[in-house]
Amino acid sequence: MRILIGLGAALALWVGAAEAQDRRPSHCIALAEAPGITYLHKASFRDPVAEHAVRISYISHASFLIQSHDGIDVVTDYTGFLGATDFVPDVVTMNHAHSTHWTANPDPAIPHVLPGWGDYGLGIEHHLDLGSMLVRNVSTDIRSYGGIEEKGNSIFVFEVAGLCIGHLGHLHHEPIPAQYAALGRMDVVMAAVDGGMSLDVVTMMRVLRNLKAQVVIPMHWFESWTLEAFLTGMSDEYLIERNAGSSLTVSLRDLPKQPTIKVLMPRFLQDPE
Repeated sequence: MRILIGLGAALALWVGAAEAQDRRPSHCIALAEAPGITYLHKASFRDPVAEHAVRISYISHASFLIQSHDGIDVVTDYTGFLGATDFVPDVVTMNHAHSTHWTANPDPAIPHVLPGWGDYGLGIEHHLDLGSMLVRNVSTDIRSYGGIEEKGNSIFVFEVAGLCIGHLGHLHHEPIPAQYAALGRMDVVMAAVDGGMSLDVVTMMRVLRNLKAQVVIPMHWFESWTLEAFLTGMSDEYLIERNAGSSLTVSLRDLPKQPTIKVLMPRFLQDPE
């Protein structure tokens, strides 16, 4: 009962703050049904995205390219290098738990650079409304010099094509009830499964079961054993789909009926020859 009350209070405060600032409210912070996913193999990131769909491409480490049908391109945990391409995304997000999740010198041509941290201990808030896509964050604490830096990282949420897509970043602790409430419904989640540099596998599995996303994409794994340990631990409740490709296309219409872990292989971007 206490947890339910805490969730309700946190939700009310979050929504109230959003409305007070006269901005588009999150459609993910609500109870809703979430249908749809289909897969594209060997598609170029330069190809158009189908209407009412989102393409997610795994670039490297914790970096993904998220693309809307109307041409909005977002890169998560941007490090400054995307591959053999002159491609410039519209938005990049960054986290500073480690230098492999951010850059001090982002390309000045990028219109929107969103760091997941602010002044020490104060965090930062993003609510970027791009019309067909809303990008927002939920601050999280990180380990720092043997202690904790409050609000030093962020979980970023991308609301696009009716979907709620969450990138958990370099998560160092299980979200508290207020953070779960602020995240809202999740349809697709990218989760670090390195086995301990972020969250340990057991805690990450608990987080994902609480989030109840229909699609989970593992990231931030360095050796196959950490990935396999995660897949084995989740196989009782999730279908495991291994894909030799690096991208998938998601829509609301046909999300899997059973929660599914989709294993993508990272690949740097490369322009067609």
